[in-house]
Amino acid sequence: MPSASVLATKAARVAELEEKLKGAASFVLVEYKGITVADDTALRRNLREANVEYFVEKNTMLKRALNNIGMNQFDEVLNGTTAIAISTDDQTAPARILGEFAEKSETFKLKAGCVEGEFFDAAKVVALSKIPSKDVLLAQLVGSLQGPIQKLAALLQAIVDKNGEAA
Repeated sequence: MPSASVLATKAARVAELEEKLKGAASFVLVEYKGITVADDTALRRNLREANVEYFVEKNTMLKRALNNIGMNQFDEVLNGTTAIAISTDDQTAPARILGEFAEKSETFKLKAGCVEGEFFDAAKVVALSKIPSKDVLLAQLVGSLQGPIQKLAALLQAIVDKNGEAA
């Protein structure tokens, strides 16, 4: 039987995990076995640059924290080696970075995820990983809006030039 101090430490860790998961815009669970130290270091650097928190956690702790916040869907995937990537501001960053890494690795696998409280299985997380970042999407939107405006400006300039020649 564990001592009271060990149980208190574990309860505090579960409470901390609950708070992180509640405040997350998205998170992704992965099976991280079989990656090299160099690959892990590069992956962690990419995640840090995107403001994504990534850490290894015991399945029992994650399961308790997820169950306490009403997310029992993750029970099936909480086995083996599990790491979690949590983002508080970008819904696609964890899936995008981990998905890119999983494509290059045969042993690193996406397990499941959550975006704004909605459960995503591995297939949905892979689909989410293909979505460009928010900045890229905004740039594409601006580009698509800018094209017609430039054409209109060129057309108006052509009319002004033509009328100016006739006068």
